[in-house]
Amino acid sequence: MTSRFTELVVDCRDPERLAAFWCEVLDFKVIDRSEGRVEIGSWVPTVEDIRARQMPPTLQFIQVPEDKTVKNRLHLDVSPIDGSTEDEVTRLLGLGATTTDVGQGPDRNWVVMADPEGNEFDVVRTLAPLQG
Repeated sequence: MTSRFTELVVDCRDPERLAAFWCEVLDFKVIDRSEGRVEIGSWVPTVEDIRARQMPPTLQFIQVPEDKTVKNRLHLDVSPIDGSTEDEVTRLLGLGATTTDVGQGPDRNWVVMADPEGNEFDVVRTLAPLQG
């Protein structure tokens, strides 16, 4: 018996706003929505595809009444693919992210950020081709 990692669910106050933010960050599209829920992904999952192989998980944003109150126990890491880490941080700040301190210390090669509802994520090493 095997299970697949099919989606990551994020509790939030405004699913539409967070889905729009993360679509811009990850170049995802909205693939499903209902009242109080928006699912985004890089592909449209089918049962057959999921059974055949592990596919990238989707992100689901579910509306809840309470605000986030403590540091996340689970977070996403994102890697820019066509620019530097610094350029990506600047882009994400323009989309509504903020930088945040979760005790990571000053000598790190990643940047801790928070989405518009305060969910932490890291911008890690760039995957852009080396210039030279």
